[in-house]
Amino acid sequence: MDKVKVYVEANKDRFIKELFDLLRIPSISAQSEHRPDMQRCAEFLAAALVEAGADRAEVMPTAGNPVVYAEKIIDPKARTVLVYGHYDVMPVDPRGEWRTDPFEPVLRDGRIWGRGADDDKGQLWMHAKAFEAMCATDSLPCNVKFMLEGEEEIGSASLYDFCRTHRKLLKADIILVSDTSMLSMQTPSITCGLRGLAYMEVEVTGPDKDLHSGLFGGAVANPANVLTRLVAGLIDADGRVTIPGFYDDVRELTPAERRAFNRAPFSLAAYKKSLKIGDVEGEAGYTTLERTGVRPSLDVNGIWGGYTGEGTKTVIPSKASAKISMRLVPNQDFRKISKLFERHFKAIAPRSVKVCVKSLHGGMPYVSPTDMPAYKAAERAVAEVFGRKPLPFYSGGSIPIISGFESILGIKSLLIGFGLAEDAIHSPNESFGLEQFERGLATIPLFYKYFAQSR
Repeated sequence: MDKVKVYVEANKDRFIKELFDLLRIPSISAQSEHRPDMQRCAEFLAAALVEAGADRAEVMPTAGNPVVYAEKIIDPKARTVLVYGHYDVMPVDPRGEWRTDPFEPVLRDGRIWGRGADDDKGQLWMHAKAFEAMCATDSLPCNVKFMLEGEEEIGSASLYDFCRTHRKLLKADIILVSDTSMLSMQTPSITCGLRGLAYMEVEVTGPDKDLHSGLFGGAVANPANVLTRLVAGLIDADGRVTIPGFYDDVRELTPAERRAFNRAPFSLAAYKKSLKIGDVEGEAGYTTLERTGVRPSLDVNGIWGGYTGEGTKTVIPSKASAKISMRLVPNQDFRKISKLFERHFKAIAPRSVKVCVKSLHGGMPYVSPTDMPAYKAAERAVAEVFGRKPLPFYSGGSIPIISGFESILGIKSLLIGFGLAEDAIHSPNESFGLEQFERGLATIPLFYKYFAQSR
């Protein structure tokens, strides 16, 4: 792999320049006005993969945003790695909190700043450039396929049918994913578990129009008041979700499993300091690591209603709404949880309002085995680059399509991400450290080497 290292070193400035061109495309899948940007981003990536050495690359249509598929087959008998990533990014709101233009990336303090710098453009670009380095130096030991989608941030709805339609095309020995994080640069980790997701939207309607809060206040139910009361009641004083049946399928860890899980290096003081909070909060009886890794949760992601503009407008709003996500753990089915949520939310609503509940999207939890050859190859590669063996780690995040890959394609996924907590994904001022990018570039070719050698 010495030739690969030399190639990367000689070309890394170009790699960053090209990544900046990718980051400048505002590929926000949640906002319909960016649909043309989704197509433009897909075409950019297809062209880049051909330039990197792919034998073929296509922008393939779906019912939603297109999928970029590319491949290089060096030997039909060789192992095949399917690289998954997503080119869509989260909305940038609140825009006023960005210190720089979210779609005009800058390099400052050893970090790349911009929307998608980590999640997931920066991380998928590591794979494209590591692939280029291996192709350019005749060092590619496996067949490689790329599947890059444009809907991960909105639930990957179109990718399920794409996978069903193209099972043969996507055949591989492992799906390689860098859309997760490490514990730290000093304590590298490989994600071996993801929480599932049930994402809901609720709307509470009272009167048929906004009303004067003086003339009607105290006599007519205020949907905003009712909504906040209902939402607050979804979590009890011990931090437990109050939806009947919510915990029925949750497997409790044994004391030994809990001790093993909490061996991961973690400083509560540093955690609170990094977030500028006075204290943590969550389900009673569990550590912060457990709460974010192996316990389910419920959170309001957005809430609105009434007048929120400058100055005053004294009204009782006709409607109030909220978006609510529930992170799920193994054995919890997002479809069941969504139905339980809807039933409960409607049951606790007073007769003075009407309630509408929508399930927007969701996905199953996922566990990646630590004894499979791909994990062992990744473990060896990370250890060689970081100087210490990585820890297996259960992430609190969700990538709903990962469980779909296993059920539809019958292929396990390896989650080897290089993000860090300080990258602020989904938030203003997202960034990705140059060191993270460079270590990713160093690790990926070693993974291919060791995976090709494994039995």
